[in-house]
Amino acid sequence: MSDQQQPSVSPAAVPVSERIDTTRPHSARFWNYFVGGKDNYEVDREIGDQIRTLFPGLVDVAVAGRQFLRRSVRHLVEERGIRQFLDIGTGLPTADNTHQVAQSLAPDARIVYVDNDPLVLAHARALLTSTPEGVTDYVHADLYRPETVLAQAAKTLDFDRPVALMLLGILGHADDFDQARDVVGRLMAGLPSGSHLVVYDGTRTSEGMIAAEKAYIESGAVPYYVREPEQIATLFDGLQWVEPGFVRLSEWHPDAESATVPADVDAFGGAGYKA
Repeated sequence: MSDQQQPSVSPAAVPVSERIDTTRPHSARFWNYFVGGKDNYEVDREIGDQIRTLFPGLVDVAVAGRQFLRRSVRHLVEERGIRQFLDIGTGLPTADNTHQVAQSLAPDARIVYVDNDPLVLAHARALLTSTPEGVTDYVHADLYRPETVLAQAAKTLDFDRPVALMLLGILGHADDFDQARDVVGRLMAGLPSGSHLVVYDGTRTSEGMIAAEKAYIESGAVPYYVREPEQIATLFDGLQWVEPGFVRLSEWHPDAESATVPADVDAFGGAGYKA
């Protein structure tokens, strides 16, 4: 066969290990390093150490984000009666993932993780654990195809009952925030009344955080943009706030654990529900 006649190979047919780029920092691996995980490479640790030197507070953001996941899931299960979670932008598994927290409190909880990253796909088996009473599933899909995400998630989740849509530390990757807001609106429109939206992201609230953003983008990794809290809060337009609203992570239903990170951590989060 000539070069022109060679059959094309579908990306899906290429082993996941060959699709993982270890020459550039990767956001999921970088964050995994910051929260004490082991699924990262030297290039991720190098930029992590560089940014840690430049702005040590970013480690606090990573830790506070993981704490917020635990507190928000716990609150939704215990106080709001939520038993279904749609977690988009899963990232790499570490301790206390959404399904682990939810099913430790409600063994019948059902969780669908969504990501479009081959590295996360390679670790999907670690996520696909569940209590016998509940379900944990993984969908390989793109946030920016919300109807596809919903159609795939509906195979596991019951859309006649409330669902919590979790977008934790993921929307900073959107270079067009208006598009991201549209996607979030379309996702929530497909969920029933009583469903909740939970969001947190790093925020443009200190010079150190702004410098860390610049260094990270210049590293060649997929960009992550920190934004003003007031802008991120517009994702909740049309929803009812869960008190205390959209606040610094350290202020959202604080507990003894949340006191271990600075009160002025550069990340905000909150939850709202669909009436």
